[in-house]
Amino acid sequence: MTTIPREQHSISRKDISENALKVLYRLNKSGYESYLVGGGVRDLLLGKKPKDFDITTNATPEQVRKLFRNCRLVGRRFRLAHVMFGPEIIEVATFRGHHEQTPEYDKNSSQQAQNGMLLRDNIFGSIEEDAQRRDFTINSLYYGVADFTLRDYVNGLRDLQQRVIRLIGDPETRYREDPVRMLRAVRFAAKLGMTISDETAEPIPRLASLLHEIPPARLFEESLKLLLAGYGYPTYLKLCEYQLFQPLFPLIARHFTPNHATLMERTLVQALKNIDHLLQNSMGVTPAFLFAAMLWHPLLEHAQKLAQESGLGYYDAFALAMNDVLDEQCRSLAIPKRITALVRDIWQLQLRLTRRQDKRAHKLMDRPQFHAAYNLLALRAEVESNQEMLHLSEWWGEFQRATPARQKAMLNTLGDEPAPRRVRPRRRVPRKKGA
Repeated sequence: MTTIPREQHSISRKDISENALKVLYRLNKSGYESYLVGGGVRDLLLGKKPKDFDITTNATPEQVRKLFRNCRLVGRRFRLAHVMFGPEIIEVATFRGHHEQTPEYDKNSSQQAQNGMLLRDNIFGSIEEDAQRRDFTINSLYYGVADFTLRDYVNGLRDLQQRVIRLIGDPETRYREDPVRMLRAVRFAAKLGMTISDETAEPIPRLASLLHEIPPARLFEESLKLLLAGYGYPTYLKLCEYQLFQPLFPLIARHFTPNHATLMERTLVQALKNIDHLLQNSMGVTPAFLFAAMLWHPLLEHAQKLAQESGLGYYDAFALAMNDVLDEQCRSLAIPKRITALVRDIWQLQLRLTRRQDKRAHKLMDRPQFHAAYNLLALRAEVESNQEMLHLSEWWGEFQRATPARQKAMLNTLGDEPAPRRVRPRRRVPRKKGA
């Protein structure tokens, strides 16, 4: 272990959440060891503002719960204590031990699948063991409020200074224990502008298929961390580089081309760049818009195929295609129904934004997903350079900013234009029995 005294590191208590400090001090006062650890320490050392603060301790989850009335225990695979202060949650984990060193196999505390994946892991240990059980060296730095020192067991500070992502232990073994670590390696590299060390990167492409064994609900949460955190485009490039994009988005990956110049690929890239720009400027982006933009071209292609092969009207084919595309995507990422419903609204509005005459424009603007649908329209116009679509996008952009008088004038100008004719689906007449 290397101990870095206060005068040799940049972490100050004034940059740490007041609630995290309360938890650290109470644990120490009650006779337990406790340290700030993980991304919070890493970000403080990099001069960034941490998103959250995690604590590790030798107190068991049940002992932590006895100290804090505002605490609840969560997790089955990894038992954790969440100490809640209004909207802020301080996560407290007990030092992890080495599961292979337990004298007797106890499936209530440790369980490992035949492929090496950890299914359950509630083996507690010392801080030295805990440091070895963490994923990357840069996330295995411990800051204590008892003496304000920084503890480094795995040369994490050196890797942080050299801007290297390095897995602790044998990379293949660690990836097999939890394949999501491959996604985390890529995410940290893109987020922090770091490189992945050779030994950490080498197994990823050949183990990428292990992600198929991860529950789709967990992969959905990981996809949001990857693509909705303000660095989605560089993350996407690294996902493709290490062959990790296909297990997450097989429907999109099957249409990739060697030069990445198709309309679908250009739309995907521009969508991620636009989303990064919005997030980096503190503007909100919903998961529904992300998935609506990414899956737009697979939807169009499938709708056209259904219309040609089945003889359905385009609107019927489009409706069926929405269901098929979302169902297929949800096999790899379990997108919640509340989000897929919004994705459908955004897609349906793409067909309706051309119908602006009379009161339709105001009714469309009142739809909850109008702004997301407009952003998708603007994205399509930007990528496709279609003059008609560019004109429509510019019209809607001006209409949103216009005064009521100007909006009325804009609608009057459209009065002479014929409203786009909607092709209504033919009603199916049920055949009579015996006919």
